[in-house]
Amino acid sequence: MFPQLARFTDLGLLLLRLMVAVVFIGSGYNQLKDPEGRSKSIGMSKGFTIFLGIAEIAGGLGVAFGVLTQLAAFGLILIMLGAIQKKMFVWHTGFWGTEDQGWHYDMMFVAMSLVIAFTDGGRYVLLK
Repeated sequence: MFPQLARFTDLGLLLLRLMVAVVFIGSGYNQLKDPEGRSKSIGMSKGFTIFLGIAEIAGGLGVAFGVLTQLAAFGLILIMLGAIQKKMFVWHTGFWGTEDQGWHYDMMFVAMSLVIAFTDGGRYVLLK
């Protein structure tokens, strides 16, 4: 309908990457800020929580700056699939959940990360 908008595809991908990065870097920072408390709230070990925080920050930085973008996006997908698995099979949370705790949010980040991986992040990247 609006073919002239196609020229903004790479800008749109950059904005998508930055949004994904902000969420994962913020989440990773919160994991590392209080790994003891966070590990109890998600039912994981403190060591794994620290690993998860570092992985979220690394993946977020990778997609933000476009460094090994596809690898970073696939790493973030794995993290989100782990969260979905925990919510579905351990906590028995529905798609919408209660109090915004459903796994619909996680699925959105899987889809956004797939777009980043399939497009290699667009043209505005530092390292392919």
